[in-house]
Amino acid sequence: MANRVVLAYSGGLDTSVAVRWMIENMGVEVVCLSADVGQEGTLEGNREKALGAGAIAYEELDLREEFARDFLAPVIKANALYEGQYPLVSALSRPLIVKHQVELARKYSADGLAHGCTGKGNDQVRFEVSSMALAPELEMLAPVRNWGFTREDSINYAAEHSIPVGATREKLYSIDDNLWGRAIECGEMEDPWAEPPEGVWKMTVPSATEERDLVIGFEAGVPVSVDGRTMALHELIIELNHVVGSYGWGRLDMVENRRVGIKSRETYEAPGALAVMMAHADLESITLERDLQREKLRLEHRYAELVYDGLWFSPLKEAMDAFVDASQEPVTGEVRLHLEPGRCFVTGRRAPKSLYDYGLATYDAADRFRHADSEGFVRLWGLGVQTWSAIQGPGSR
Repeated sequence: MANRVVLAYSGGLDTSVAVRWMIENMGVEVVCLSADVGQEGTLEGNREKALGAGAIAYEELDLREEFARDFLAPVIKANALYEGQYPLVSALSRPLIVKHQVELARKYSADGLAHGCTGKGNDQVRFEVSSMALAPELEMLAPVRNWGFTREDSINYAAEHSIPVGATREKLYSIDDNLWGRAIECGEMEDPWAEPPEGVWKMTVPSATEERDLVIGFEAGVPVSVDGRTMALHELIIELNHVVGSYGWGRLDMVENRRVGIKSRETYEAPGALAVMMAHADLESITLERDLQREKLRLEHRYAELVYDGLWFSPLKEAMDAFVDASQEPVTGEVRLHLEPGRCFVTGRRAPKSLYDYGLATYDAADRFRHADSEGFVRLWGLGVQTWSAIQGPGSR
């Protein structure tokens, strides 16, 4: 059994109770790590709550720039959307947090890590498999999965042990958010027929009424500018969340297949993420050669599945990153998005290495396509079908 663990500490009810519970029931010392990945609000008060619950140390890290550079950029280049829709909001922050948990474990001579995930969700897989990849020698503790508390039990435990938490019994939803978006579940939305109430949305509350255009610039597949203004990726995503979200666009309502084998109704809002992914995929349409683009499209689902399933640190993911990176060199240019209430769509794209050739595509006087060549091409292309039809197909009967 571990003697000292580094806990991924959100500052919420479960992780605050977990600090004291592990001390009392597992006999371990607890170091708390709070990571700023762009979530709502601030981490203010987490230090006092963690130390008040009995932690021997508290570390707070601003990981927004690293999160965008090392985790968001790869999934943008890969066009990774789980089951064709979900931009992997929660799945992306977990391996980053584990990376820093491992670093703190070495700093504090800890022999274990801990998280506050339940046994029903995906995040337990992401925390634990990432730990297995980065530091298999560290023991992993999952108190919330084992203690059997209801939410009311946890609130009562916190009160009995004077643990400073602000939780109430009236909390309706489970929220997880970061730079890349916001996940909302539980409450009445556990009924897949029930419409999400308007009150659950925060990033996509409609306020803008005037239509506008927005131009996103890319370099080697990574967004680098908005309307000609160059900015760091994490700042760019924040701006797009505000601008695109103000048009009420960027919501998802889906039933997804969790890694643990159950279907779960999930609602997300990710205006910046979905706008960037749309623009990037469109830019690839004029910069990637046909067979390369089609093979990349075929692999995008598998890439997203690896990330969703907690395999960010894995040999297949590493190999797929090499393929994706090799494909992105020509994906430099700009995409224009048009915004209007409830809508966001592409209206233009341009790139210095565009494979779109006006002289070949046009039907006007500038047409350079050799139409006469098509006769022989079509004859050879259809030769196999013609032979089949004459011998085995409808033409042979």
